[in-house]
Amino acid sequence: MLNELMEKRKKVLAESEQHKNRRNELNAQASKSASERNALNAQTRGFVDEAQKNKELRDKYNSEVQALKEQRNDLNKKANEIFDEIEAYKKDHGTIRNRGVKELQKQIEFLEFRQQTEVFSTDKERELIEKIKQMKEQAREQEAELEQHQEIRTKLGQGRDFRKDASEIHAKVTEMADLAQKHHDAMVECYKKADKSREAADEVHRKFVEAQEAADAEHKFFIACQKELRDYDKVISGLRKKTKKTKVSKEQKAVRKEAERIFNLFRGGEKLTTDDILLLQRSRLI
Repeated sequence: MLNELMEKRKKVLAESEQHKNRRNELNAQASKSASERNALNAQTRGFVDEAQKNKELRDKYNSEVQALKEQRNDLNKKANEIFDEIEAYKKDHGTIRNRGVKELQKQIEFLEFRQQTEVFSTDKERELIEKIKQMKEQAREQEAELEQHQEIRTKLGQGRDFRKDASEIHAKVTEMADLAQKHHDAMVECYKKADKSREAADEVHRKFVEAQEAADAEHKFFIACQKELRDYDKVISGLRKKTKKTKVSKEQKAVRKEAERIFNLFRGGEKLTTDDILLLQRSRLI
């Protein structure tokens, strides 16, 4: 029976080592996944922070665009008022034959706006640029004719100044709008990267949880094996003690029997050896 128990204990010990090794392997996998997940989460936070910075810059440039547009529109309004006065003067003085400079300027502004905001083929854009160039030339010719009249020369100069200032501000509007769009695109790209990084972190976290749960299960099996080994050790130890006690008892009986035989010889007058006397003393027969 003792040998059978020893064999079973050996199998449980081997199983315990397997569970321990597998648990340690899974814990290592979980630790690696946790490190990778934490790195990805840090990367995600970096992308989000970068996206937020680009968002703030985009909003800043958009605010500047709005403020510049108001300035530009105010200057264009003042220019239009002056050209309205010029048109009114022309009507009051029939000798001035001239197409409306104001109307030409409006058409030029409209075409320039289309050029900046719409997509054209190379030929179409070249055609549009040429048309704008011709209309500007017409406007200059008409303004040159109007300048011959002292009454409107001053107002025409004021209108031109307002148009020039408005044009310069419009260039700034375009510049700020381009910067706003640039940072908007960068913000969107950062958010896309953050989403991908977050998805990768979620996947690695899933692997971490799986490895951790499997490691916990292997640890429970290991603990169960350790308990079973302790139970086997108790039973085996008890059996060994009992076997040893039985062996000692048998030896004692054998010694007693031998001592009694020698004692009977002694009583019969036989001479005893030193070993015989020691045996009789040990058995308390003398």
